[in-house]
Amino acid sequence: MASIELRNIRKSFGVVEVIKGVDLEVRKGEFMVFVGPSGCGKSTLLRLISGLEDITSGDMLFDGKVVNALAPSKRGIAMVFQSYALYPHMTVYDNMAFGLTLEKGHHKDEIRQRVEKAAEMLQITPYLDRLPKQLSGGQRQRVAIGRAITRDPKVFLFDEPLSNLDAALRVATRIEIAKLHEEMDNVTMIYVTHDQVEAMTLADRICVLRDGVIEQVGTPMELYETPNSVFVAGFIGSPKMNFIGGERAEQLGAHTVGVRGEHLTIVPENGTWSGKVIHTENLGADSYVYLEMGTEEPVVVRLDGANNYRSGDVVQISPMMDKIHRFDAAGRPSA
Repeated sequence: MASIELRNIRKSFGVVEVIKGVDLEVRKGEFMVFVGPSGCGKSTLLRLISGLEDITSGDMLFDGKVVNALAPSKRGIAMVFQSYALYPHMTVYDNMAFGLTLEKGHHKDEIRQRVEKAAEMLQITPYLDRLPKQLSGGQRQRVAIGRAITRDPKVFLFDEPLSNLDAALRVATRIEIAKLHEEMDNVTMIYVTHDQVEAMTLADRICVLRDGVIEQVGTPMELYETPNSVFVAGFIGSPKMNFIGGERAEQLGAHTVGVRGEHLTIVPENGTWSGKVIHTENLGADSYVYLEMGTEEPVVVRLDGANNYRSGDVVQISPMMDKIHRFDAAGRPSA
């Protein structure tokens, strides 16, 4: 495993600057997730770390050594892409062994041992003699991950690896990736996704990117409980945080008040605010009530179990006062 340090990293494509001075340290053995909306620069940053893109300015360090001019093959990395990038004419075994066969110094018995160990880890041993077209999407992605494992990298780089999978397979493969991190002596992993659920469930720390800069870095619960901007508060969490402005926010001493759905309670009377029910969702274990309150987006109240509210009902709600977030006009936390 390796530590990675980015010092004032910038990347421009022509006159367009897409990475705008990023400073970040990824610790040895850490599972770091880059998350943010489309176009924020997360995949570009990953490609800069891999060496697939050249850095415009700044320094990239692996274990304290500058690697700006070092080729991807010399950085001790393995990368798993959104597309599986498997060779269709090769068996699963040959796909997983291919990288090792290109490197000098690997005996056939060593290659077989590495492939079989990776296949067992990912539960794809029965498919080693099959071609990629004979596999499901989830199995193909595990083969792509297995091909990376056989190279015994210091750093794993994942670029939205689950985007092509359906919901059930995403959950199953996400669990496999988490188990992989534990079983591989905590190899350093950097994972790019736009899905904040993946970020929350996989990461040791999350790096939230916005328009080529870092908005906040922290553990999943640090970002959830103490976001340092309206942007982070609205991006982390599902459903996202409710934002209430105007007189209602001034009433609580803020330009904007943020409160999560589970921290709102529907009360019979004397609530802090009122709203009109416009939609409900009963999900079994919990349910969501969507309220029209004159805000940009409906306010969502998350309740335990089912609810019997109907569109048109006017209800009173109160926030848990120790759970509200106050933001100033710049969208930053205020006292």
